[in-house]
Amino acid sequence: MAVGKKEENMAVAIVKPRIDKRDYRRIVLQNNLEILLISDPETDKCAASMNVCVGAFSDPEGLEGLAHFLGMISLLQNRGLPFWVELVAWGLPSVVYLSCVVCELLHRSEAYHAPKGVTSVVDKMREGSLRRFGHVKRRFADAPVRRCERRDIVGLRKGREHMLFYASEKYPVEDSYSKYITENGGSTNAFTSSEDTNYYFEVNADGFEEALDRFAQFFIKPLMSADATTREIKAVDSEHQKNLLSDPWRMNQLQKHLSAENHPYHKFSTGSWDTLEVRPKERGIDTRQELLKFYSENYSANLMHLVVYSKDSLDKVEQLVRGKFQDIRNIDRNQIHFTGQPCTTEHLQILVRAVPIKQGHKLKIIWPITPGIHHYKEGPCRYLGHLIGHEGEGSLFYVLKKLGWATSLSAGESDWTNEFSFFKVAIDLTDAGQDHFEDIMGLLFKYIHLLQQAGASKWIFEELSAICEIAFHYQDKIRPSDYVVNVAMNMQHYPPEDWLVASSLPSKFNPSVIQSFLNELNPDNVRIFWESTKFEGNTSMTEPWYGTAYSMEKVGGDSIKHWMEHAPSEELHLPAPNVFIPTDLSLKPVFEKTKVPILLRKSPYSRLWYKPDTAFSSPKAYVMIDFSCPYGGHSPEAEVLTEIFTRLLMDYLNEYAYNAQVAGLYYDISKTNSGFQLTLVGYSDKLRVLLEAVVEKIAKFEVKPDRFSVIKELVTKQYQNFKFQQPYQQVMYYCSLLLKDNTWPWNEELEVLPHLKVDDLVKFYPLLLARSFMECYVAGNVEQAEAESMIQLIEDVFFKGPQPISKPLFASQHLTNRVVNLERGVNYFYAAEGLNPNDENSALVHYIQVNLKLMECAWN
Repeated sequence: MAVGKKEENMAVAIVKPRIDKRDYRRIVLQNNLEILLISDPETDKCAASMNVCVGAFSDPEGLEGLAHFLGMISLLQNRGLPFWVELVAWGLPSVVYLSCVVCELLHRSEAYHAPKGVTSVVDKMREGSLRRFGHVKRRFADAPVRRCERRDIVGLRKGREHMLFYASEKYPVEDSYSKYITENGGSTNAFTSSEDTNYYFEVNADGFEEALDRFAQFFIKPLMSADATTREIKAVDSEHQKNLLSDPWRMNQLQKHLSAENHPYHKFSTGSWDTLEVRPKERGIDTRQELLKFYSENYSANLMHLVVYSKDSLDKVEQLVRGKFQDIRNIDRNQIHFTGQPCTTEHLQILVRAVPIKQGHKLKIIWPITPGIHHYKEGPCRYLGHLIGHEGEGSLFYVLKKLGWATSLSAGESDWTNEFSFFKVAIDLTDAGQDHFEDIMGLLFKYIHLLQQAGASKWIFEELSAICEIAFHYQDKIRPSDYVVNVAMNMQHYPPEDWLVASSLPSKFNPSVIQSFLNELNPDNVRIFWESTKFEGNTSMTEPWYGTAYSMEKVGGDSIKHWMEHAPSEELHLPAPNVFIPTDLSLKPVFEKTKVPILLRKSPYSRLWYKPDTAFSSPKAYVMIDFSCPYGGHSPEAEVLTEIFTRLLMDYLNEYAYNAQVAGLYYDISKTNSGFQLTLVGYSDKLRVLLEAVVEKIAKFEVKPDRFSVIKELVTKQYQNFKFQQPYQQVMYYCSLLLKDNTWPWNEELEVLPHLKVDDLVKFYPLLLARSFMECYVAGNVEQAEAESMIQLIEDVFFKGPQPISKPLFASQHLTNRVVNLERGVNYFYAAEGLNPNDENSALVHYIQVNLKLMECAWN
């Protein structure tokens, strides 16, 4: 978007979802700050996000990470929840402190109100399918912030992000902003990417006005004290130390390292003690003065975009915003554009072998391409990501999986700016796949050649467009802080009418545009990154920032042509039409409104809880079937076999159910402490069809030796990689292990894995389902009779007929999940050494057991 005087009174019809009841208004203040106001009378949380069009690429030379540093204080001290709560929410580290206390005061926060299991399951299912399909871009918790990080002053941008939220002239007490947000049920954070830095917060509605005033002051007259500078440089370094053993960070930096040195993409971006303290001092540079200078020269209202999400009317929130943000200075700073390509001919046609930390083998095939945002209505990258990343019959992944060479494949645009972009295909390899590198590469380029020969298909584009349109218009509400961040970042790149849509609605079929992008995926333009621990000891170079060992060689077009000619002659073809696209999006009648689930049906085999949608007016449903199988967790062997059983079911269903996930109907089968759980969520129209297919697959389960070997290998590597998890993840695991009933240590399960054979699972499956009970929950756009019919179907399959698969549980087998009841007034301490001797980081979790009755009283 061009920077200049913005049209203050320009009337804009902002495209929004059909079921979205919120009101929107665009305004521009006299200081040229562009703002989107959102009014949502139904919300209990309000939020704001300020996106500044200055990011890592603007870091000064020699101060890597400075931009990140400016905002990082918010990262560590303004989460809005106590440190130990954050740990509980995220994972598990190396020291556990258990305290039995009764909390007299409970803060309302979404960390407590979120239905346990629902969000995580939905996210897991969405991530498993949509990251391949391209509807959403998700990342690991420890993965680098993308949108392409580029920084010159190593850490300068990082420092700005860290420092900005400490204090302001109006509110000079350090950390008072964080304290206010926390006390009002909120959270706050910041992050930096290549060309922008985003600051945001969320708070209870009754505390929003003062929170917004405190937030605004950071952009008017912030205080960045000398004392805070040193503390936050250490915080930046701590974050860097955590990332040193993280493969996503290491491989991301390796890709940047192998690019043009005069391009900001090449640089180290997050900052460290070395880049922000040691090296600057050696050169006589005062980091704090550089920080103040960076802020003064780059933070201007005309480079900012603000989104405010409020419970009040648009008129009231506009009056509030105008009064609080009009004093942000505007120096009419021109937005910096970083032209040129990060990869020259020297950095193309390369094969890089790299040694990761974790066990496993990965292939990343990357092409520099024209940024897709230039054609966001034509959606060429979405179209190509959909086809190359497809998992149905005839797809590249289907063939690789059938050959036993790959366990996952994703494709799509990544690391993009307005000036350059990359298209990436990522493949997780099996041990057998590691030995067939050339065949896999040949099959990939054969599939790309197939797409080039077939040309852009109108019916595929229209099908994709229809799926995207349904997804946009019937999208679920997300938490206000996430929503304002997404929209604020969109404001930098899209015209006002498309701030909510962004690139999610491809609507213009343009075969020549799709073909031009497809032609960029050629052998002369490729970068291949091959990761495997098998390369250890056989590399000759080291990436300087993370110490990743690698070797590099040139790969010409003739070599790739040879791989294509000698690749297996498997039948690759375009996907068939998607039968799971919903056609009935009507809402089912609700005759009796209930605020809580009701027990609709009970039998010796199951219990059905039911809750119709009375709040969201969405054509979606949620179905959860929890199979309680006492035999499923009675030993480490049983735990592992149940895990392999559920993984195999997902594996068998993949080709059939992938289209359902593409069309917005997700499913998951996962192990629980007492058996396994089946979850389906999405559009209700075809949900019954998918449910029947999954139930049939469970009932007619058979062990395929070739797939058993692949899944066993995958599970084994995941157990082996446990020791490489972050310390906080390890400590949370120990906390769970100490407290939960009927759990087994990971090392015991790893010990039994090598000895498990196909026959063990063949014998185990009938024992697992010999006796079971189903706890069922159906909610959303489903009528009572439909819900009862679903459960009746499952009962008929498993418990009835001449040779039933399962029998009901005995009364004594109906056990509940139990947690150790800590004695009041007694403190417990458990210490454990980190499993990775190369990881110098530590972590602590403080677990407080709260009386459930007091919690219920507080919430009510």
